[in-house]
Order: sequence, then structure tokens, then C-alpha cells
Amino acid sequence: MTHTIAIVGSGYMGGGIAQVLALAGNHVYLSDVSLDVTEKNYQRLIDESKDFVAAGLFPEGSTEILKTNLHVAATVEEAVANADFIEEAVPEVLAIKHDILARISGAARADAIIGSNTSTISIGDMATAVTNPERFLGVHFSNPSPFIPGVEVIPHAGTAADVVDRARAIVHSTGKQTAVVKDVTGFVLNRLQYALFHEATQLVEEGVATPDDIDTLVRTTFGFRLPIFGPFAIADMAGLDVYNFCYKSLQTGFPERFATPKILSDLVDAGKLGTKSGAGFLDVPAERTADLIAYRNKAYVAMQKLIDDLGPAPLH
Repeated sequence: MTHTIAIVGSGYMGGGIAQVLALAGNHVYLSDVSLDVTEKNYQRLIDESKDFVAAGLFPEGSTEILKTNLHVAATVEEAVANADFIEEAVPEVLAIKHDILARISGAARADAIIGSNTSTISIGDMATAVTNPERFLGVHFSNPSPFIPGVEVIPHAGTAADVVDRARAIVHSTGKQTAVVKDVTGFVLNRLQYALFHEATQLVEEGVATPDDIDTLVRTTFGFRLPIFGPFAIADMAGLDVYNFCYKSLQTGFPERFATPKILSDLVDAGKLGTKSGAGFLDVPAERTADLIAYRNKAYVAMQKLIDDLGPAPLH
């Protein structure tokens, strides 16, 4: 189904989101602080798409699709006037968000869904500037938005359930995947990302390892698994009793930092040890373990082949 979509904020993130939605067949209207800025960003997106096609990152014909489906609007109000879905992607400042969301609300249809690409600001705090706030939610694409497949969807307490469903359907039509999370500080993506970064900086400050060595370990050990499996699937396959024991070991040096999560100890106490018992965080049936391990091994070999084919990242 084709939609009319407005992107308010045509910079790096907003422009990438516009490319994604336009390539999926939607009519996308770009707007920014001025017509001149929008026109320059439009041309950048067209030129960039040519480079992406040449590099094999976009399919052949993508530039022509963008020229057909991507449009420049003179103002925010013009961009949103007939939109089914509006994505706000302006700077991460609450006052700026409030101002632009009020303008969007004043010019958009009453039934238009309004999403924000914020990665840090409370959706509920932003919703106070939106008329009919039940149609407002967070729709958080990750950088670089044309190539990262996951999108964080964050309803606030008053977001209507059908709005969440409709927003997800629009995102899914681009080939991306969504996860719905609660409106809490940091949401999910950044809480996890910054928890890892915080521990990594502690290791550097303590002189345990260099940034380069830590990056190497993350890339080549547990991080190597993460494109295929999330932390709960990995834990279930490893064995929750093993995780429980490892927490106790970590507590000998860091009793508070690595306190055993109650949700983990409760599962272990109940005999739910992951895939080997047929119950854990994901409750994968024990009879599927052999197929799961075969898939895991095939995936890891394919991942290494991909990395070998790409060669090392140009960091040094």
C-alpha cells in the first residue's frame, strides 16, 4: 500500500529515512528550516543514491525511483498537509521538538500519524506539544538509516494501539524490522549500547586492556554472535545455570556491579536452564536444539566469510 509521507528535517538521519520510505514506493515530502536547505539536501540524496547504486548498495534504478517519489516542500506545513504519516527528525532539543511538533499538529490531518526519530527524549514529554496525542509515538531509525534493518517503536502512555500497528506496518513495508518498547529513559537500544560502552571504558581506565584490544574481543567473540542471536537466545543456548555460575564468579571482584539478576536466578531455581531443558527466556523446545546448533554453526561460518570478503575496516 502506498502512503503519502512527510519527513520534517532533511539532514543525515531524516534524509536517509526519506530514501528508505521513497524506495518502498511511498510519496515522500521533505521539509527543513528553509526551502534552500531542503533543496540542497534533496540534491544530496539524489547524488548519494547514484553512488550507492554504483557501489551495489542500492538496487539498479533506485535513483530514478527517488526522483519520482521524493519531493521538496517549501514549508513544514506544505509537507505535512496531506500526509498519512509524518516523521520528525529535527535536532535533539526538547524546545525545538515542541515547536516543530506544534507546527506539524496545526497543519496535518487529524488522523495523520506523527512519529519522532528521537533516540533519547521522552515520547511523553514531546506528546504535550501534539494535538490529538494518541496518534503520536517514537519511530527511531538507526544510523545509517538506509542500511540498519531495525527500528525502535516507542508509544507513550496515551498512544492508541492502532497507531502503533499502522506505524509498524509502514516501517515493515520497507523491509525493516520493528521492536515495540516502553517510553523509559534511553528506551532499549541506547540503554544496552551505553551499558556496554560504560563497561568498556571502565576496563580501559583500570588498565585491563586497550581500546583496540577491547574492540577486537567484542568483534571476534560475543559480538560476533549478535547479528544472528540476541542476548536471551545466546544465554539460553549457553545454559542459564552456566550464566548463574559466571555471575557468582564475577561477584568475587565486583559484588555490586555484577549482582545476579533475579529473573535469571528464578529461572534456574525452577529448573529452566535454556534450550537443554526446553525452557528458559525464550522457551525453545529441547527437540529443536540440534537444528538450532546446526543453524548457529552455519551462520557463524557465513559471518566469517562475509568479514573475510569485506576485508578489515580501514581504521588503521
